[in-house]
Order: sequence, then structure tokens, then C-alpha cells
Amino acid sequence: MSLIEASALRRWALLIAVSVVAGCAQTPNRAPVEDRSPTPRATVAAASPAQSASAAEAAKPVAIDTNSGKPGFYTVKSGDTLIRIGLDNGQNWKDLMRWNNLSNPNLIEVGQVIRIVAPGVDPATATARPVTTARVETRPLDAKPGSASAPQSGASAPASPASGASPAPAREAAPAAPREGDDDVNWAWPATTPVSTPFDEARSKGLVFRGKPGDPVYAAADGRVVYAGSGLRGYGNLVILKHNATYLTAYAHNQTLLVKDDQQVKRGQKIAEMGSTDADGVQLHFEIRKQGRPIDPARLLPAR
Repeated sequence: MSLIEASALRRWALLIAVSVVAGCAQTPNRAPVEDRSPTPRATVAAASPAQSASAAEAAKPVAIDTNSGKPGFYTVKSGDTLIRIGLDNGQNWKDLMRWNNLSNPNLIEVGQVIRIVAPGVDPATATARPVTTARVETRPLDAKPGSASAPQSGASAPASPASGASPAPAREAAPAAPREGDDDVNWAWPATTPVSTPFDEARSKGLVFRGKPGDPVYAAADGRVVYAGSGLRGYGNLVILKHNATYLTAYAHNQTLLVKDDQQVKRGQKIAEMGSTDADGVQLHFEIRKQGRPIDPARLLPAR
């Protein structure tokens, strides 16, 4: 074999070897692989502490107050205030606080059951009581009784001092407890202006008297102030008097209040000045409530 032939043969063998190696690299002969990884499991997200607490709270049985629906108890609804509950049930909100061990009259919850009669009193025979207090600036009473114009139709004004005599200083009587079961009230008109809107239980729970700013508002009967303030929505500056265990009266929308909580007042005494607070014009909205329920004042007031 010539040197030329031997060299060509070597080049040919080298090309064959390179082709074989390249083919092996492209198509490797791999052993089969068995997947031995564990079977996948559902991933459970860890609940946050707040979610866990919510779930635990939802799982708790709802506590039901056994007094719910019983006479002498009231279940709080949306929009209720302790003042409103007291007014609608003829009670003083301070009594409601005491009977229910409440430390804050503004913290009541929907669904909460409130006692509305005194502990130990039979709700079937209990007579209702009036309502509440709020904050508003009050003005002291005039030293001279009867300085305001006298109310109309039987509302007796206190006697004027004798001519030339120095008037005795006015002294406020100590609050007296209403007489239980006493329905005999000597009524008088709370304003001298005419009635512009009569009683309507569905729309107007009392009488409306129109007038001018500052017109006098009079106590319709002897009683004690259980509310003087502006904390009851829709009534503006309001005075509520308790006359006995059965009756209370409400005087709303005043521009000025002349009395304060727990003050004793007399029939015909000026207790406020007519205004337009929380109203569409100057007026007195006057209610008489019997055991917390509004009744037509025209049935009780004397003829004019």
C-alpha cells in the first residue's frame, strides 16, 4: 500500500469515528427514570390569628338574653338611644342606667335587652315614669315670678310682690317624688299663640304652636324637670317635665331653656323661649305622654 493510500484510509477512518461519536452525543441511550417523589398533597394556607379568632367567634353559640320579649324589658333596635328609650317608656334615663348597671349611656348595642321598670316591680302593674337629660346652656329663672306675660286660659301666674315692697329672693323647692297613681293634674296651656297643627299620632305626636322667636313657653302643670337639653334628635332644645308617676310633658324646638335638671316648676311658670332648633320655623311642639305614650293634649287642656 502506498503512502498516499494509507493516508486516505486514515482520513476515512477518522471521519467514520467522528460521525459515530456525534451520533452518540445526539441520541444518548438513557436508562428509564422512575418518579419516586411523594404524591402531591393539597396546600392548606395557614390562617391568620384574626381569621382564626373570627372563625372561633362565629362558631360560638349566640347568647340569648332570657329576658328578651318579657314585660318590663326592651330590646335595643338600630337608631335607639337611652334618652329615646326612656321617653318612649316614661322613664328617666338615669334610672335606666342604674337598673341596668350601665356606666356610659351612649354605649348600648342593637339586640341588647334593657330593663325599663325598677327591679322588684311587677311590670304588669307598674306605672311609667319620664325621661332624660342632656347638655345645653341654661339661664337662671327671673328673680321676680310672674315677670313674663301670663299664659292664657287658666294658667295661673304667680302673684306679684306688693307695691314698694322688696321681693323675697326666689328659692328653689327641693325635688319631690311624684305621687304614685295620681292622675289628677291641673293642666294649663303651654303657649298663648294658637294651635297651628293638631295632634296626629302617626305624624305629629303633640300640638304645634307657631310664634315669634322668644315667645314664652310655660309649664303646663306643676312638676319636676327630668330633661333640659338637645340630645334627642328631632326635638331641638327640649324640656321634659314629670308631673306624677303617670304623666310627663315635652316642650321642643326652644331657642332658650330657662330651667335645669331636677328643678321643681309650677304651673304657668316660664320655662323656655320659643325658637326653631331642629325645626322648619319658630314653633313650640308640645306633647303630653301618659305612661310614655303620646296622647292628644286637647283632651286634657282646659277650654280657651
